[in-house]
Amino acid sequence: MLQLFLYQALIIFFYAIVWFSFALAKGRNDVADIAWGGGFVCAALTAYIVQGVNEGRALLILALVTTWGLRLMLHIGWRNRGKPEDHRYKAWREEWGESFLLRTFLQVFLLQGFLVLIISLPVTWVLTHNGPPINILDTVGVCIWIFGFSFEAIGDFQLLQFKSKPANKGKIITSGLWRYTRHPTYFGEVTLWWGLFIICLSVPGVLWTIVGPVTITYLILKVSGTPMLEKRYADNPQYAKYIQSTSAFFPLLPKK
Repeated sequence: MLQLFLYQALIIFFYAIVWFSFALAKGRNDVADIAWGGGFVCAALTAYIVQGVNEGRALLILALVTTWGLRLMLHIGWRNRGKPEDHRYKAWREEWGESFLLRTFLQVFLLQGFLVLIISLPVTWVLTHNGPPINILDTVGVCIWIFGFSFEAIGDFQLLQFKSKPANKGKIITSGLWRYTRHPTYFGEVTLWWGLFIICLSVPGVLWTIVGPVTITYLILKVSGTPMLEKRYADNPQYAKYIQSTSAFFPLLPKK
């Protein structure tokens, strides 16, 4: 397992260098958001190619991670086309000053690669260890993954449609899935990773890799997900009203 992890780390390191170089060429670090989903695909493919087992569950996990990662890459790439650099990365560009290049590589691309490896631990384990035939636990996990994946994809689509209309410029989306949670895409992403972990539970010895879904949940709820977006709109009166009526994360009926 350690040797495989080193192989994955090496691949992700070169993956980070490629995207860092691309960011320098484009003059925008928010390409790291596009790289995020692809990093998981790279980690999963490396595990499967180097030490993978050819059984139904492993192939299922590989297909689910690849589907999610590629969709996310395509969506973010399409969403960012023709737009200026994301405000978060722009603020860091100004804040870091002369140490911008080094901190960009270490704190954006290399750190992201490290997180990919940690979050991918359940996937890596299942791809490289034999387990029992596919069972009811796998079915439950797939259903949860489909629910989370659909929630994230539909939320992304609804937001794109909303922002594509000039009349909505400067407004806050409060329709569709965004009526029930202020962060449907983040809720969907956390949910699908827990679905993947439930699929992995059938394989012996996997329990310790719960650190993966716990990490992505913590990051989204406490670090770089919902907190950063909430802070961005802290002074927006429309968003303040939205907060009063809409759940922060778990989908709930709007408050009257």
